[in-house]
Amino acid sequence: GINAEYMGTLSSGLKLITALTTKTYQVNMSAIARLSVTRSLAYQRVVARQATLAQARTIQTSSTRGDIDSAAKFIGAGAATVGVAGSGAGIGSVFGSLIIGYARNPSLKQQLFSYAILGFALSEAMGLFCLMMAFLLLFAF
Repeated sequence: GINAEYMGTLSSGLKLITALTTKTYQVNMSAIARLSVTRSLAYQRVVARQATLAQARTIQTSSTRGDIDSAAKFIGAGAATVGVAGSGAGIGSVFGSLIIGYARNPSLKQQLFSYAILGFALSEAMGLFCLMMAFLLLFAF
């Protein structure tokens, strides 16, 4: 049969193999666990950073560029509307001159009136162009 010394050597060899396998297995499990913990910590850091960036983004409600563009629209529309006042002054000047011309020479009433209507139309057209530009600035751009 098998002698006791051989069995002892075999038993110690099996113990050695079992110990080596167990240690290797524990090292592998430890490395896997370490890798998994490292990944989860890295993932938590990325998620925390993204949340911080999202909070930072929600604090700023509008871009400065959009605010400046909006202010420029309103300023431009206001400046273009000033031309409408000029149109009103021009129309007043045209009809004031019509009255003065009629007072000086009543016989030219029809010709003076046709010139006054032409002056009124041109002055009013300029005012409407200014108003159109104001609306274009506000609503088209």
